[in-house]
Amino acid sequence: LAPWVPVVGLEIHAQISSNSKLFSGSQVQFAAPPNSLVSFFDASLPGTLPVLNRRCVEAAVMTGLALNCSINKKSLFDRKHYFYADLPAGYQITQQRVPIAVNGSLSYSLCIDNKMSQMVTKTVRIKQIQLEQDSGKSLHDDARSQTLVDLNRAGVGLMEVVMEPDMCCGEEAAAAVRELQLILQTLGSSQAIMAEGQLRVDANVSVHRPGEPYGVRTEVKNINSIRFLAKAVDYEIQRQIEELENGGTVLNETRAFDSKLGCTVPMRDKEGKQDYRFMPEPNLPPLILYDAKSLPANVNHEQVVNIDWIHERLPDLPSMKRAKLVELYGILPEHSFALVNEDGLTEFFENVVEQTQMKPKKVIGWILSDLLSHLKQHSLTVKESPVSSSLLADLLNLLEKGEISSSAAKQVFEELWKGEGKTPLEIVKEKQLELMQDQEELEQICQAVIDERKEE
Repeated sequence: LAPWVPVVGLEIHAQISSNSKLFSGSQVQFAAPPNSLVSFFDASLPGTLPVLNRRCVEAAVMTGLALNCSINKKSLFDRKHYFYADLPAGYQITQQRVPIAVNGSLSYSLCIDNKMSQMVTKTVRIKQIQLEQDSGKSLHDDARSQTLVDLNRAGVGLMEVVMEPDMCCGEEAAAAVRELQLILQTLGSSQAIMAEGQLRVDANVSVHRPGEPYGVRTEVKNINSIRFLAKAVDYEIQRQIEELENGGTVLNETRAFDSKLGCTVPMRDKEGKQDYRFMPEPNLPPLILYDAKSLPANVNHEQVVNIDWIHERLPDLPSMKRAKLVELYGILPEHSFALVNEDGLTEFFENVVEQTQMKPKKVIGWILSDLLSHLKQHSLTVKESPVSSSLLADLLNLLEKGEISSSAAKQVFEELWKGEGKTPLEIVKEKQLELMQDQEELEQICQAVIDERKEE
């Protein structure tokens, strides 16, 4: 069979970390009581007007700069019309014509054949980043044949990151989204917790023969897990290939990923293109941003957003953190990925290195082979670890001084994991005492046997 070329593009909606919504003063809070965080504007009461949230603009600019985008000093807001129960106004305010950032790129790394020692770096182009408001949430009660609407999420600020179709499999898509998630969390522009809906991914997938135009694409909507994203993309690629090889056709449709069945299922077709009737948002003027050169004199700095000011305050991004770890501690590049990709693990490692005499190259082995494997085995985060960085450092100091063997250190670590509040030295002394007692008992038994044979 002739080979097929898969094509994958992503649209990612990231909820902006802000105390209030994009165009209203309503509070943003996960899992609040239904409809408890809804302003008059969120409910689209007549006469209410949007007021742009400065924090959301700064977060979008910061994200655009981190993704190597060009920031538009003038961007526009538009109305995207569609009618649904959780969209009270009948339209969404977004940026269709001129978004806040364009033409960026995201570099990400992935393993070859699941081997950490063989990593390759790839780049996906960022088409644009746009600001838009989220919709509410519909809760469908099939038993009572009714739908309940919660508007707490309506109007929450989103950044939509549109990636070009530069990927070819689920592993690449997952690696790109994970890197984006780390960048957003490092910037603080989004918490990007997928389990709370703060990062949602739509995957556009198609296949074609080499040298031929792109095939008909399908869109897999609202994927809320990086692991599910990889599975959904790979399943959809294989489904389309099998469909075409069996003489069928791929429909231009929207699908959903069923995580229990491990497959995508149809939601609705796109054969008749939906007309969103985009129009300029009449209640919002163009969004004007400035840099150091264009900033007017005697301006109130609280009323403008300065691109250069934000650029100067960008933190070290994950790629830079990895490079510094390799340079500073002499660890392998693949080990730096493991440290940075796990929330809080870099700080844990550095704390241990500071408190122990053991070389960082040896410390990293204990961090990844023992601590991280135990955390994953028990589904715990680094912050929830029963073994603190100081306890692990004390243990490694005992090992480095030759006071305990490597096998004994492993046993002590297992005891520390039980979280009984003992120090490594206390555990070692207990073990030594137990050995002494066992030795005494053994000597007594041997002596008794000798005495018994003498009597015989």
